[in-house]
Amino acid sequence: MTRIHPTALVDAHAKLAADVEVGAYSIIGPDVEIGAGSRIAAHVVLDGRTSIGADNQIAPFCSLGGPPQDKKYSGEPTGLQIGARNVIREYCYFNTGTVQDSGVTRIGDDNWIMGYVHIAHDCVIGNNTILANSVQLGGHVQVGDWVVLGGQCGVHQYVQIGAHAMAGAHSYVSQDVPPYVMCSGYPAAPHGLNSEGLRRRGFDAAAITLLRRAYKLLYRQGLSLEESRSAIDALARDALERGAAVHLLSDFLASAQRGIIR
Repeated sequence: MTRIHPTALVDAHAKLAADVEVGAYSIIGPDVEIGAGSRIAAHVVLDGRTSIGADNQIAPFCSLGGPPQDKKYSGEPTGLQIGARNVIREYCYFNTGTVQDSGVTRIGDDNWIMGYVHIAHDCVIGNNTILANSVQLGGHVQVGDWVVLGGQCGVHQYVQIGAHAMAGAHSYVSQDVPPYVMCSGYPAAPHGLNSEGLRRRGFDAAAITLLRRAYKLLYRQGLSLEESRSAIDALARDALERGAAVHLLSDFLASAQRGIIR
């Protein structure tokens, strides 16, 4: 049975699974859907065309599904989609999308999103990410799987951050961050391969050694971006079964729109 605190305001048209919990003074709008096992704490506002999957935990004072902070927005029916098993801590603010992009802000599964994080319109967040306290993402940002962003990290609109990358606390990220790369600073600069993170996720020593070679081709050999891509492609072809990890890097470089951190 759904457990809704008597002070909560849940619109009659909202769709809540049978075992959803809603805390005191929370407000849930008419176009909100919440999946099984999710817990909404006190003083939460869920608005807009917002879909929340199963087993999410949303802490007090979050505001999710509000309109985008974009002057071009004119009330179009855009949305916010949140996957399963996410932990969303206090005072987070996530916007819906805009029609200038896909119209949907998307957050995947198993993410750990700490207090005061802002995810702006049209962002796409992958799975298993960690966004530390006060991370601020501009509109249209894409964050790959297993990314870690340190506290008070700011990311410029349209930036892409590749899978398994890591940005240090207080960093300002204004260009794309390739997969596997650690960066920090204002503006953010590369500081090596995220080797420890890769080990924790099951990458073996041979795969990490291969990715170190790719990192050196990208950052240590004085090559242009196009020359680096060609050398990394050749490395991936020679790597046989471990080439997929390097191909992920090469494909990212081919799609970078804002240039990469250098």
